[in-house]
Amino acid sequence: MRKVHLAPDADLEKVAALTPGFTGADLANLVNEATLVATRRGADAVALDDFTAAVERIVAGLEKKSRILNPKEREIVAHHEMGHALVALALPGTDPVHKVSIIPRGVGALGYTIQRPTEDRFLMTREELENKMAVLLGGRASEHIVYGHYSTGAADDLAKVTDIARSMVTRYGMEEKLGNLSYQEEPTPFLPTMQAPPPRQYSDETAREIDHAVRALSEAAFARAVAILTTNRGVLEDAAQELLTKETLAEAEIAAIATKVKRAA
Repeated sequence: MRKVHLAPDADLEKVAALTPGFTGADLANLVNEATLVATRRGADAVALDDFTAAVERIVAGLEKKSRILNPKEREIVAHHEMGHALVALALPGTDPVHKVSIIPRGVGALGYTIQRPTEDRFLMTREELENKMAVLLGGRASEHIVYGHYSTGAADDLAKVTDIARSMVTRYGMEEKLGNLSYQEEPTPFLPTMQAPPPRQYSDETAREIDHAVRALSEAAFARAVAILTTNRGVLEDAAQELLTKETLAEAEIAAIATKVKRAA
């Protein structure tokens, strides 16, 4: 970033907080992308909004304003994204919500919610993982409450929840009934694509217990998200309408919504 003319609001700590897990090459790409964004808008300095736009392009893909959703789809996506955001705002210890948008991006994203970590984290507790699952299922829970049905929009959320829940049970020993054991071997870092899957080291009965535990974790997270959004139904409706009108809500607008949210214990 030393070679880039930065605007006064380009706080490097905030940029760093938007880029957890980025490699050095990813960060170099980010700076180049942010510079291009600033150039396109005719600016002589790269601002924080340019870095935010660059992160969104890298993580979620290019804006697809040519992908026109019908009014009903836009409404569903708005409620879905605000479901994620409100569950995150209601739960203690979750990463702050930075931005919510219903502008389609990339190949399949019809909307997105970005959270910004406040610090680097290397360990997570069971409670934090359960909160993370509830936030991921907030979009599906919102659709269930408002429309009484589910859409295909939660496919990626469900995949992430399944991965977290299965890891909690098979890798992290977080299911009491299954004991302090690991049921999933770590892959060898060398030539992982050449390896056959490791043989299962447990019985069919244990496999059923693992499946039940994974499903129970997911169902509990979904029930928690439903309870939070039911309590905050009025806020959900108002925030979804605001998102439909503006298409994107920034941190300051989300902070105003947060003051109305009844927080979970």
